[in-house]
Amino acid sequence: MTMATISSNRATFAQATWLVAEREIKTLVGTKGFWISFVVTIAGLFALTVLPTVFGGDDPKVAAVGSAVQVVKGKALDVREVADVQTASDLIRADEVEAAIVPDGSGIKVLALNDPPGDVIRQLVASPPVELLDPSAVSSDQRFVTVLVFGLVFLMFGMGGAAIAQSTVTEKQTRIVEILVSTVPVRALLAGKILGHVILTMGQVIVLALTAPIALRVAGLSELLAVVVPALGWFIPFLLLGFVLISSMWAVAGALVSRQEDLGSTMGLVMIAVMGPYFGVQFFFDNPAVLAVMSYVPFTAGVAMPVRMFAQQAQPWEALASLGILAATVVVILLVASRLYTGSLLQTGTRVKLSKAWAPAE
Repeated sequence: MTMATISSNRATFAQATWLVAEREIKTLVGTKGFWISFVVTIAGLFALTVLPTVFGGDDPKVAAVGSAVQVVKGKALDVREVADVQTASDLIRADEVEAAIVPDGSGIKVLALNDPPGDVIRQLVASPPVELLDPSAVSSDQRFVTVLVFGLVFLMFGMGGAAIAQSTVTEKQTRIVEILVSTVPVRALLAGKILGHVILTMGQVIVLALTAPIALRVAGLSELLAVVVPALGWFIPFLLLGFVLISSMWAVAGALVSRQEDLGSTMGLVMIAVMGPYFGVQFFFDNPAVLAVMSYVPFTAGVAMPVRMFAQQAQPWEALASLGILAATVVVILLVASRLYTGSLLQTGTRVKLSKAWAPAE
């Protein structure tokens, strides 16, 4: 269906929205940058899961009790001597040491929280029996990798929404927008741009979701699948709603200026909304109290709540409540963005002030 057909038949809002969405999809998919970015993202996913297993870090921190201290001397271990097994167990649970080496009859055994510490065991002369204090819990390293992946995916798609602002500015700068608004309603133009990019994002997320298990198997982390898959199931709806929220802000950022060179003056707030969740979760992923608060704040919930679900720190009803708050916020932001977009799209020249864009209520 062409613009001429739509114009002559006076399309419905839904038809006009789909026409714009289809145009956005074809335009973006036809660029080399889109495919390069997507391939880099998939390569980055494999790198984030595989590289930590390839490159080792500092010597593992362990606690040693009694006669076990003599066993670990001279090993590539950061040893902390403690008085008894209970103290060693407390240090493990507090994540101050990776494992504890304790006497076990005539030999020794290793205590760990939820995952056999291979790097510790390899340092010992013979593999001792391993007792897991909490086999069902998620290890710190697993949680860190998941936080990193979820955060980077959210950051990538959030920043990818800048294409909406750039296309809007281009249409204003070339005055194509005047032709577009004579064919489709301004609100349909906004809705179509967001819909087109949401469809593209959904397609990329599906590919990433299918690729993630492969990356985990390559990295030798197949046991993580049972925990990652439910968390991924929560991450996708949070990501899509969060993307709609950010996309509407990107659209307004583009509508407020008339030249690509001026776009930087309106995109600061949107970049904070995109980068804030990433850095916030990276800094506080091991702080349950702060992470719990962030999981109910709409702009950070998209990353924080799926991370809490992965770490088994939240119940399904909490995720549903957070998702409801996010959905309600999306509706409010879309209504505000629609009015600002409508009031500023056809104004050219200098940057349009928010008060001026808001003024012509419809």
